[in-house]
Amino acid sequence: MAIKRVWIEEGCISCGMSEMNCPEVFKVDDEQDSSTVIEGVDYSLYETEIKEAAESCPVDVIKYEES
Repeated sequence: MAIKRVWIEEGCISCGMSEMNCPEVFKVDDEQDSSTVIEGVDYSLYETEIKEAAESCPVDVIKYEES
């Protein structure tokens, strides 16, 4: 199953784990003090990294949907 959607729920603490695991999909926004998902990325290229980022998130706010 391919990942078709990635998002970050409220509660992000900007620890940098998402960006460290997958900088092609996640970016820490210093101004908003949270991480964001980069739009327009082909998630199928980074499925392993996205899942790793979600699993390593200390506050469990990185989510993804598979088709």
